[in-house]
Order: sequence, then structure tokens, then C-alpha cells
Amino acid sequence: MAVNVETLDKLERKITLTLPVTVIKSEVDSRLKRLARTVKMDGFRPGKVPMNVVAQRYGYSVHYEVMNDKVGEAFAQAANEAKLRVAGQPRITEKEQAPEGELAFDAVFEVYPEVKIGDLSTAEVEKLSAEVTDGAMDKTLDILRKQRRTFSQRPHDAAAEDGDRVTVDFEGKIDGETFQGGKAEDFQFVAGEGQMLKEFEAAVRGMKAGESKTFPLAFPADYHGKEVAGKQADFMVTVKKIEAAQMPQVDEAFAKSLGVGDATVAGLRADIRKNLEREVRFRLMARNKQAVMDALVSKAELDLPKSSVQAEVDRMIEAARADLKQRGMKDADKAPIPDDMFRPQAERRVRLGLVVAELVRAHELQAKPEQIKAHVEELAASYEKPADVVRWYYSDNRRLAEVEAIVIENNVTDFVLARAKVVDKAISFDELMAPA
Repeated sequence: MAVNVETLDKLERKITLTLPVTVIKSEVDSRLKRLARTVKMDGFRPGKVPMNVVAQRYGYSVHYEVMNDKVGEAFAQAANEAKLRVAGQPRITEKEQAPEGELAFDAVFEVYPEVKIGDLSTAEVEKLSAEVTDGAMDKTLDILRKQRRTFSQRPHDAAAEDGDRVTVDFEGKIDGETFQGGKAEDFQFVAGEGQMLKEFEAAVRGMKAGESKTFPLAFPADYHGKEVAGKQADFMVTVKKIEAAQMPQVDEAFAKSLGVGDATVAGLRADIRKNLEREVRFRLMARNKQAVMDALVSKAELDLPKSSVQAEVDRMIEAARADLKQRGMKDADKAPIPDDMFRPQAERRVRLGLVVAELVRAHELQAKPEQIKAHVEELAASYEKPADVVRWYYSDNRRLAEVEAIVIENNVTDFVLARAKVVDKAISFDELMAPA
């Protein structure tokens, strides 16, 4: 039977569904009978509750369930017959007028758009490259040494220098009042590493054990503690202990302490190079993938389904609330978060998702099992027991689905880079590793 589909807007459609009243009644009766066999009610033995009592108690809810199920089935069948790709959930309302013996419903919904992707050979993509230098390896070695440094007390008359671990008591006041988090005893920090605000570090630098000092400190306007952000405080600090750092030597004992298979200095450097090259590869892949996706979006023409965008906005708000809750915010689930805050990002995500899906469909860029396996093995390679990590991925379909999505994006990236105007750009290791 032909389905009459009415176009309301670019992507909005309407279908009228009809259901015979007898079909609804028959299904309601059938479900109530099944319910009567198991339902427990005071004054009756199980399975012996009269039908009229069961119908009185459960008739409305069963009727509601049947209507939902049957209308949902009718909509799915109609959409399938009309070969429609439905985006989101339909809005279904019952019509007041219907043919004799039938119920009628209007289903208003959106369909996925036609996606037109322009000539990719005219798209310009900046492709980054970077190398692991000896300097980068030396910096990594220094970080590893710093992580394993030890401290020993300096002479009593020694002044605090950058690199020293300093133990202090401090108390800060704003307008003569101590504030939350402004007082501590036996507080330790390493001078010169940015753990404390600059004024605090500058005050302590040059002090000796047993000395005290008062100094003004201006909290930055963007300071994470909102109650003191942008305010001026007066601090008193007493240095109790100064310890000098001892860095371990880079030798075979150091290599062995890091669990390197070839516990030699050469083996350690080779291990560091391998790990850094893997990190560089992943970071370059992510940056170049982003450039490709930007180019794809700029070359695509499509209308966005409002329902898909709203669903994405809702997901992002839910994630923001979960993040606030994790940070300890009370009533995070009631936090007023306006849709407009996330709408541009949601629109981009939906647009990109539709464009990528069309490219994958049109050019068969789906992830192959061997590609998924290779990517999982690469992810697992940096762990002590790679085989266990591989098993961990393959034991959960959701984890595998995440890997599959990454592989598909990689396939799309390679496809676009093979066709676009690629501008090669070499950047330094430090540029690549810098926080976004």
C-alpha cells in the first residue's frame, strides 16, 4: 500500500497512520489475560483474579502500552515502505476525526538530508610533520630523572633556590580576615616549578630555615578559587626546612629501575625514542585529521536535522552536568545550562557526522577487521603486557566500536589527503607537544 508522505519543511515530513480499533482491543484483551495468570492481588489466589478486576486495575496502563507499541510498529512499517531515513523520534498526535472503526494519528518527523560533497581536489589541507630529536629525548630523560629525584636537607644557613623543596607554614588574610585555603602548616613545594603563585615563590626564594616574612599577594582575576580571585591578600610565611634535590645518574641502574628490557643507557634511549615516536604519530594523526575534517565541512552542502542537533545538545549538556557533579558541585543536575552554549558545537558535530557517513558509504571506507586489529595492537604496544590489553579491547563491543570509529576517521583522512591540495608543514617537537 502506498504511503502518503507530506513535506512540511526542508527535512520535515508528515505521515497519517490508521489503526483498526479491533486490533487495539484484541491486543489489550490478550495482554490482560496473560497478566491475569500471574498478577497478585489481596484477597485472591495467584492466577484466580477475575478479569474485570484485572481490567479495572491495569486496563489503562495496558491500553497505553498497546497504543504506543502498535503506533510505533505502524510508523516503522510506513517509513520502511516509503524508503525514508528517519532522523530522531517522530512526534505522534491522535487525530480527532478518523474513519469508522479506526484510530488515526499524525506522525511528524525529520529525514536525513542529501549530502553533497564538493570537489575535494580544490580543498586545501595543511599536513603537519614533526621529528623526535635528540633534544626531545634529553628533555624526556630529564623529566624521568626529576620524577625519581630525592631530597636531602641543606645546611641551616642555606638560602632557598629554584629546585629546592621548601617546607613552610603560611597564613593569608584579606581585609584582616583569614580565608578558606589561606592557611597551612608543614606545606611542601618545589621552588621554581610553578606550584605556587609567582609572588609567593619570589617571597620564599632567598629565605633561610627559621626565617619569617610578610608580603602582599594579588590573586589573578581568573584564579580558580573564585572567593579570592582578583583580591589583594597579606601573607605571612615561615620557612621550616630547605632540601636540595639529587637527580639520579643516567646509567644501567637507572635504566633497570624504569623496567627497560635492555637495561643499558643505549637501550633506555632506544625505548624513549620508540615511545616518543608513537606519541608523535598519534598526535600528528589527530592534528591532520582535524585539518581534513575542517576541509570536509567547508566542501559539504546539507541541511541539518533539528532533532539530531537537539539530541547532540542534550548529550553535551548531560556531559557538562556530569563533569560539574564530579567536581563536587551541589545540584549539578539542576544547573541552568542554556542550549545556545553548545548549539554551534552540536551543529558542527552533526554536520561532520553526516558528511563522514556519506563519504564512507559512497567510497566504501568502512573499517576492516584487520585494520581494527592493527590499531588495537598499536594502542597496546606501549603497555607492559600488550596481549592483556588486546584481550581487554576485544572483550567489550563498546571499546571495539570506539576503535572502529577511529579507524573509519583514519580511512576518511587518508582518502581526503590523497585528493586534496596538501600543504606540507614541518613543526618542532615542542610545538606538537604543547597543550592546545
